[in-house]
Amino acid sequence: MKATRRRFLPLLSIALLGTATLWWGSDGFTAFTAEAARRQSVLAEPRPLPMVGLEDQDGRRFTLGDYAGRLLAIEFIYTQCNSICYSLGTTFRQLHDSVPTAALGRDLALLSISFDPQHDGPEQLREYGQRFGADGANWRIARPLAAAELPALLAAFGVVAIPDRLGGFEHNAAIHLVGRDNRLRQISDIDAAAPFVAAIREQL
Repeated sequence: MKATRRRFLPLLSIALLGTATLWWGSDGFTAFTAEAARRQSVLAEPRPLPMVGLEDQDGRRFTLGDYAGRLLAIEFIYTQCNSICYSLGTTFRQLHDSVPTAALGRDLALLSISFDPQHDGPEQLREYGQRFGADGANWRIARPLAAAELPALLAAFGVVAIPDRLGGFEHNAAIHLVGRDNRLRQISDIDAAAPFVAAIREQL
């Protein structure tokens, strides 16, 4: 009996130590994946964003800094995508239609950013916007002006886009909320439009 207890106690200690380490390393069991960790870190410490030069579907140039003082919902897409980007566009349309009309433009704007600027010129961006009902004012479709600035922009949002050698990309997908202070404050699943809208309504 004593021998069994002597063997059991070290095993118990190891198990408790492992549990404590996992708790600490996964932020209380809430960040088992890199994606979950990214979202938790943004909630805990809103992230400043680079002022990358952008061009929209009408050739107008701007930066994220131009939206200071307003909330900004952002998605990352490429216009040739007919799978996950279609879901993103549909979710953004739901978001656009769920926000009070009076708040659009004044308190909230929507922005779809292509991570394929070499292919996605103003014409392609305009066609993408028309496909989902973007109005070009309160909801703009844009691309980085300089391809060299794209990695910093994607890194700031935690977006990974890898060429698939077939002309497309493998990429993660989410909807991002930027606060009035130009800091990334929330990242949500594309099928979680309702909680995302609720979070926006609380801040209008």
